[in-house]
Amino acid sequence: MPKLKTNKAAKKRYKMTATGKIKRTTSNRRHLLANKTKRQKKGARNPSAYADKTCVAGIKKLLPYDNK
Repeated sequence: MPKLKTNKAAKKRYKMTATGKIKRTTSNRRHLLANKTKRQKKGARNPSAYADKTCVAGIKKLLPYDNK
């Protein structure tokens, strides 16, 4: 059986937690911050969020060896 390839784009965007949840970074913190309200910026300050349940199966296929 050949080895499966890890999708490098997914590897950079997602991390698997010890319990099997998929962690991702929050959006809206890269650029154009002058136009965003203080509340928007503060809400996105926490660097981690969890992936939506509907996306988890697809992300796990892209990261075949990331099952802790």
